[in-house]
Amino acid sequence: MRAPAREGSATGLGKRLARVGVSGRGLVVALPYLWLVLFFVAPFVIVLKISFSDVDLAIPPYKPLLQWAANHTLDVRLNFNNYAFLFTDALYVDALLNSLKVALVSTGLCLLLGYPMAYGIARSAPRTRNLLLLLVMLPFWTSLLLRVYAWIGLLKANGVINNVLMSLGVIHEPLAMLYTPFAMYVGIVYSYLPFMILPLYANLEKMDWQLLEAAEDLGCRPWQAFYKITLPLSRNGILAGSMLVFIPAVGEYVIPALLGGPNALMIGRVLWDEFFANRAWPTASAVAILLLVLLVPFMMWYQNVQARESASEP
Repeated sequence: MRAPAREGSATGLGKRLARVGVSGRGLVVALPYLWLVLFFVAPFVIVLKISFSDVDLAIPPYKPLLQWAANHTLDVRLNFNNYAFLFTDALYVDALLNSLKVALVSTGLCLLLGYPMAYGIARSAPRTRNLLLLLVMLPFWTSLLLRVYAWIGLLKANGVINNVLMSLGVIHEPLAMLYTPFAMYVGIVYSYLPFMILPLYANLEKMDWQLLEAAEDLGCRPWQAFYKITLPLSRNGILAGSMLVFIPAVGEYVIPALLGGPNALMIGRVLWDEFFANRAWPTASAVAILLLVLLVPFMMWYQNVQARESASEP
């Protein structure tokens, strides 16, 4: 007896929405756009506005863009020096270039390690496949901060790795691993490796493995079949995994700060110092906008490749 009442209330809601010119489909489509406007467009506009402001010894530590002049006219004050300063100060240029290098190397390492793992999971039996996928996703059940601190316990001078190597007689004094680029790369690759494995697995799992058997019957060697069949068909997975690793790795802050030490010059750390230590919000906002401008073309390129691949599929 209650089902008709619920149906009638739903119909009444639909009629009320129709009176104001809103359909149910339009409301469903509008909700994601509203989410993007509230949590992406609005913060971006605020940061963009701050990036053109002047530093001020006040709370908040920047001057407003719009001010009323003495003659009751609206004065717009845009400071473009914040962006010019980024290209004239070696600190920001070095931090940005180093961040791009670290992200690129980390993406390459994740691809070298993640591709064989994703390939092995895709070729495994269904029951084993589920277990392997669970092991890949298992680190997400623990906080990233705790996992990074665990690496500190492994890599420090009196940590697990040095103690095991010294007890086996492999080394006679502790290796300096912590607070080095090596530790930073280890932490980034460990943290972002699942983001490379999962898209690759999703792509490889849909591949028709009979193509490899046909290539083998035609006299194609395994490495030739991989290069001519498997690798081209997994290109979308490679692009997706690379973007998921490269983009967040550029702005990484926690891992370089905890494992790389004070000399790990990354753009994320520069942003933190400018915002909270120097309280130079306009300069930090300019850095954030510049970083976004640099990363958006990569995302647009990936979307373009995905659209062309989808259009070419039958």
